[in-house]
Amino acid sequence: MVHEIFRASVDWRAIRQEFPILGEEVHGQPLIYFDNAATSQKPRAVLDALRDYYEHDNANVQRGLHELSSRATEAYENARQGVADYLGAASADEIVFTRGTTESINLVAQAWGGKFIGAGDVILLTEMEHHSNLVPWQLLAERTGARLRFVPVREDGTLALEQLPALLTPEVKLFAFTHVSNSLGTINPVAELCRQARALGAITLVDAAQSAGHLPVDVQELGCDFLAFSGHKMCGPTGIGVLYGRAEILEKMPPWHGGGEMIVSVTLEKSTYKKAPHRFEAGTPNIAGAIGLAAAIEYLESIGRAAIFAHDSELASYAAEQLAELPGMRVLGPKNERGALVGFVMKGVHPHDLTTFADQQGLALRGGHHCNQPLMRKFGLPGTTRASFYFYNTITEIDRMMEILRAAVRFFS
Repeated sequence: MVHEIFRASVDWRAIRQEFPILGEEVHGQPLIYFDNAATSQKPRAVLDALRDYYEHDNANVQRGLHELSSRATEAYENARQGVADYLGAASADEIVFTRGTTESINLVAQAWGGKFIGAGDVILLTEMEHHSNLVPWQLLAERTGARLRFVPVREDGTLALEQLPALLTPEVKLFAFTHVSNSLGTINPVAELCRQARALGAITLVDAAQSAGHLPVDVQELGCDFLAFSGHKMCGPTGIGVLYGRAEILEKMPPWHGGGEMIVSVTLEKSTYKKAPHRFEAGTPNIAGAIGLAAAIEYLESIGRAAIFAHDSELASYAAEQLAELPGMRVLGPKNERGALVGFVMKGVHPHDLTTFADQQGLALRGGHHCNQPLMRKFGLPGTTRASFYFYNTITEIDRMMEILRAAVRFFS
């Protein structure tokens, strides 16, 4: 019933018309874009915001006293406040602009981890982590002598949380985990995981790359210490991302990159640094990216994240049900509520071959390990084919995907 209300309250067909690229043809076929977990498409509101900045306000921020610089600085800092409001952060000073989720996590691993992680400490992760939330911690462990632990993933794609008491011990200094799995669609109980970690004094980091644009995310309700996401997965430009960090933690962290704008004073021998967030934003930032991200956030909020989540969940559930009926098809991930994606494997067909077949029919899927090699290995797979959805996708498009996949079954058999 809730999904029916949300579906009736939003004109999804009209929204779809706001994305120019969805009118493209690929190999002579209408484009069906189901690769949103890799990057989303951009509405005219975002494209117009980028064009408007470059046509009217293009200047460097913070340093200039002239009018264009003042306007650019105001827009850039307004974008920071917009992100803070979007995440429910206590202050805009808790928002650091980065290039994306990957850089945000590396920033924490380098700046916070380099100061607070030492030999014998434990970094707790899960077996479903994207390489971006695994490799930086591997590098940190190699540098410091810390150890890694992992919460196992069950066959149904959920975390084996009954094992958490044996894994989340006082030696754990950091617990980093994804909100929504980019391969399985699993939605993890973030608030509960943060609560348990906080009870033991562990710092938490949430990878929200697959959730920030799809469902309501409030950092104070979640109780996390850090949260990272990328703008390009939520209708924003590429090359812009966010690290949220609690103010008291950011203030204890040393700078990561050195250069202009992050300093208070510089002598030949020594420098002093600005307070967060500016101490973490050396050099000229992605000004247009931040402005574009702010436009994307405003656009998403005009639709409503609860409505987007209901719409996306319905698409993902419908797709999973339809895929499960195909002969020789293995569908990964939970059978109950999932994020806006479905990973699947067709018996005897490599994901790359299936994705290439689909592309010839205008269907954009993604095939491979999805930067989840340890997870794929656990399931005994070289990779999967992934269909990932957003609010501009439709049930009709999923039906067309099924026609293409049924043709693939016939072709490859």
